Amino acid sequence: MSSIQPTLSSKSTSNFDERRWVIHIRRTLEEELEDDGEVPVCIFNVPKILMANDPDSYTLQQLAIGPYHCWSPELYEMERYKISAAKITQKNLHGVTFETLVEQLTKLEERIRACYHKYLDFNGETLAWMMAIDASFLLEFLQVYAIKEGKSISRLSSRMSHLVDHAGRKSAHNAILRDMVMLENQIPLFVLRKVLEFQFSSLEAADDILFSMLMGFCKELSPFKMVEDMPKLSVSECAHLLDFLYNMITPNVEEPSDQIIDDEDQSEATTGEEKSSLDDSKYVKQFLREVWKLLSKLKAGPIRLIKKVLVSKPLKVIIKLLWTILSKLPGFRILKQPVEIFSSIRDKEEIKPEDENSSSNNIISRPPLVEEITIPSVTELSKSGVQFVATNCCISSSSVSFDAKTVTFCLPTISLDLNTKVILRNLVAYEASNATGPLVFTRYTELMNGIIDTEEDVKLLREKRIIWNHLKSDKDVANLWNGMSRSIRLTKVPFLDKVIEGVNKYHNGRWKVKFGTIMKLYVFGSWQLLTLLAAVLLLLLMGLEAFCPVYGCSRIFDISPTQ
Repeated sequence: MSSIQPTLSSKSTSNFDERRWVIHIRRTLEEELEDDGEVPVCIFNVPKILMANDPDSYTLQQLAIGPYHCWSPELYEMERYKISAAKITQKNLHGVTFETLVEQLTKLEERIRACYHKYLDFNGETLAWMMAIDASFLLEFLQVYAIKEGKSISRLSSRMSHLVDHAGRKSAHNAILRDMVMLENQIPLFVLRKVLEFQFSSLEAADDILFSMLMGFCKELSPFKMVEDMPKLSVSECAHLLDFLYNMITPNVEEPSDQIIDDEDQSEATTGEEKSSLDDSKYVKQFLREVWKLLSKLKAGPIRLIKKVLVSKPLKVIIKLLWTILSKLPGFRILKQPVEIFSSIRDKEEIKPEDENSSSNNIISRPPLVEEITIPSVTELSKSGVQFVATNCCISSSSVSFDAKTVTFCLPTISLDLNTKVILRNLVAYEASNATGPLVFTRYTELMNGIIDTEEDVKLLREKRIIWNHLKSDKDVANLWNGMSRSIRLTKVPFLDKVIEGVNKYHNGRWKVKFGTIMKLYVFGSWQLLTLLAAVLLLLLMGLEAFCPVYGCSRIFDISPTQ
C-alpha cells in the first residue's frame, strides 16, 4: 500500500471515499480485459515541452468536451447550451428515452476509459451522462456542416443559433472550432456513432450522416485543400475529431523502428557551435576536393612528376615537420584547417571506388541529423534559380517534391487564418503523442520553418499562391512558422528528407554559393587575418616613415618636391 499512499494523501478525506475506490479497483480487476485490449489510447495530455512553448494554443477558451476539463469553472457557461442540445437529441430518439441512451453508453464504460491516457476519477454513471450530453452538443454543432453537404438530422436550436452559422463568420463559432480540435478536448467517435444509431434506422445510415459532418468540418478547418479524389476514410477507423482531421491531411507512411531517434540524443550529439563548424568545414572540404580533382585530371609530364613528388613519403615527413612549426605562429593558425583538409583529401586519393560507395550508402541509411534539417530560405533559393510551384493536395510525396532538372520546388497550397496556429500545433502534439511511425506532419512544419525566415519569404510564396494569407500581414505568417518548434522526437520521413537533400545539394552546388561561403568564412569572417595584414601594413608605413628622412625618398623614387 506504500505505492498508493501519495495518491491518498493528495486528496482530502472529505472528497475521497477509500472504500468506494477499493470496490472499484476490485471490480475492474475481476472484469474481462478483452475489450480493453482492443481499444488503444488515443486521447492524451499535451506534452509539457509543447505546452510550455505556447500554452494559449492548447488552453480551452469556451467549450469543454470530455472528462479532462469538464469541471473548469471558466468553461461552465456552455453547460446550458449542452443541455439544450441534449433536449433536441431526446426528441429525435426513436421510441427510447435519453436515459436508455445513457444506459447503453454505460455498457461501453471500459471501452471509453481505455481511450484516455489519464486516469478518469468518475464513476460509470457520471461518465456515461457526460458522454451523452457532450456528444449531443457536438452533433448539434456539427449539423451545420451536414447541412452544407445537403443533409441534416434536426432543426437547429434557437439557443445555438448565435453560436453557429452556415458561413462560420461569428467569433463564437471560430472560438468553439479551435476548442474542438484541441488534443485534450476529445471524445471517442464511437460515442457519436452510438447516439446517431438511436436516431436512424441503421448503423450504416448513422455512419453516412456522421461522415458528412466530419468532411464538412475538415473542409472548414483544414489548412490544405480537400480534393474530390481523396481516399474515403471510414468513420469506424478514426478515434476522434482531431484524428479524422489528421488522417485527412497526412499520409500513412511506414517506417522501420530502427530509424526512429530521440531528439535529446540529437541535441547531445550536435550543439549549435559544432553544427556551424561542421557546415563551414563541409563547404571548405567540397571546394578543396574539387580543386584536387581538377589537378588529378592533368596528365602532362611535368604535372605528373610534381604530383608524384607531392605524394612521396620523404616530402610528407618534411612538410609535416615544417607545418607543425609554422602552425604554432599566430598568423598561420587560420590556414591550419584548409591545409589539413586538403592534405586529408590528397591522402584518400587511393581509396577504392567500392569503399566510397559503401561509405556513401552508410551515410544515406543513417537517420537524419539535426544539421540536415537546415535548408536555405525562400529568398535564397529564389536567387539561386529555384522556381516554386503550388500543388492542390495534402502532405504527400506528390505534393511536396523537388525536381533538380527543372529546378522546381513543389509545395501544397496552405491557407492561414486565425484558427491555423491552434490547428497546426495540436496536430503536432497529437502526432508526437500517438504516432508510432515517422512524424510526417511535424517534419513538414520543420521544412516550412526552415524555408520561411522573413516577410520577404512569405511574400514570394504568396505570389506563387502557395500561401493564402488571411492574417493581418506577412509578418504574422512569418512569426507563425518561426514559432513552430520541433516535436518530442525526430524521425526519417523518406519523401520529405529526399526533398530537403535535393534542395540543399542544388543550392550548395552553385559556384556562387560556394565562393560566397568561402569568402565569408576565410576572408570577411577571419578577423585574425585582417588584423595581421593591418599590423604588417602599419609596420611597413612606420619603417618607411623612418627611412625617408635619412635616405631621402624623393631622390630614390624621383619625386620632385611640391612648390
